[in-house]
Amino acid sequence: MKKVLIAGATGAMGQKAVDLVNSLEGFEITAALAPHLTRENMAEYHLASSVHPYQRLSEIEEGVADIWIDFTLPDAVYSNVKFAIEHEMKPIVGTTGLTDEQQAELVTLSKEKHLGGLIAANFGMSAVLLMKFAQEAAKYFPDVEIIEMHHGDKKDAPSGTALSTAKLIDQVRPVHETNPDETESLSGARGGDYHGIKIHAVRLPGYIAHEQVLFGGDGEALTIRQDSFDRQSFMNGVKVALEKIDDLSELVIGLENIL
Repeated sequence: MKKVLIAGATGAMGQKAVDLVNSLEGFEITAALAPHLTRENMAEYHLASSVHPYQRLSEIEEGVADIWIDFTLPDAVYSNVKFAIEHEMKPIVGTTGLTDEQQAELVTLSKEKHLGGLIAANFGMSAVLLMKFAQEAAKYFPDVEIIEMHHGDKKDAPSGTALSTAKLIDQVRPVHETNPDETESLSGARGGDYHGIKIHAVRLPGYIAHEQVLFGGDGEALTIRQDSFDRQSFMNGVKVALEKIDDLSELVIGLENIL
């Protein structure tokens, strides 16, 4: 039986992860981390009485879990994942907000510990396919912009998925010059800029997670879009990660790299 700690267990994604692990044979939630989690309210969050509730990293005991699932906040995820690796818990991370430098440091640490894990900007299969399709299209359409749309409570912008999409496109995109005469009458109107790829972030109630990649060419255009209407859709990727994590010898970036 593999022991699992869920960080952010009381949040919307954390609760989906709780329900997923509870439904799987061979896995058991042995610990949960959340600021307001106590022994008195664990049942409200579908956690068994045998689960160890923790409110801070410093409280977590050695050997309490083999796997760390993280759906927390951008300002906590680096410390969380570093803690997990240092304490030999294999991380499965869906929290966005890690910088390239932080990811590289965590990968190096995982290699030193010979510990597998996964950081995924998105666990939805449709989002993973969108990124793969967009990277292929960018070889032929260098003029591209990204629009991502999320719920109003999302903490970071742009989304990790949009930024990962831009990075994948940047790897294959032909050398491309932007319009030197372009000006903004309203600052920020053209969105964020990743190596010349514009990224636009929308935050509105009613949305969950959506992304469009728009390509323009001479006399034609191509739009690739994915929509996540229910957070349950992300659990397919988490399940894959749980099933394959023992096959990994270091921290891997991107769900597409273990499919």
